[in-house]
Amino acid sequence: MKEVRVAYALIHNEKTQQILMVHNKKNDSWTLPGGLVEPGESLAEAAVREAKEETGLDVEVTTIVAVNEAKLQAINEHATFVTFKAKQLNDEILIQDTEKISEAAWKSYDEVDKVMTYHPGGIENLLGNGVPYVDEGVIHSVTKEE
Repeated sequence: MKEVRVAYALIHNEKTQQILMVHNKKNDSWTLPGGLVEPGESLAEAAVREAKEETGLDVEVTTIVAVNEAKLQAINEHATFVTFKAKQLNDEILIQDTEKISEAAWKSYDEVDKVMTYHPGGIENLLGNGVPYVDEGVIHSVTKEE
């Protein structure tokens, strides 16, 4: 099986108690912004890049809130999914990757829980999680490189 790594950005609007999600054209599904980690890229860099491509937002990733794993037999892949809590640094949503993403929208916790069934305890539980992100021995957060 081919090993793949996927990074997601959990972008939370504390005032409205909503989560930013994207609609993927390929699967006709709603997910957090995220995607495959490219060669030479860290998990956090991938989450920042994918958030920008899929929502237009610049984000800063802080802590890791979930690590999931799946053996995708149908496509012969063993995937590791890492979800980062991310703080948005600007407000204008403008999808850059229109080939893959049809819409970005703020969703209520209930709406998120209906599509993210693989996280026991739901989105509110994830928001309460967090372990430091350590890259090459340094604990830090990551933003988009200028």
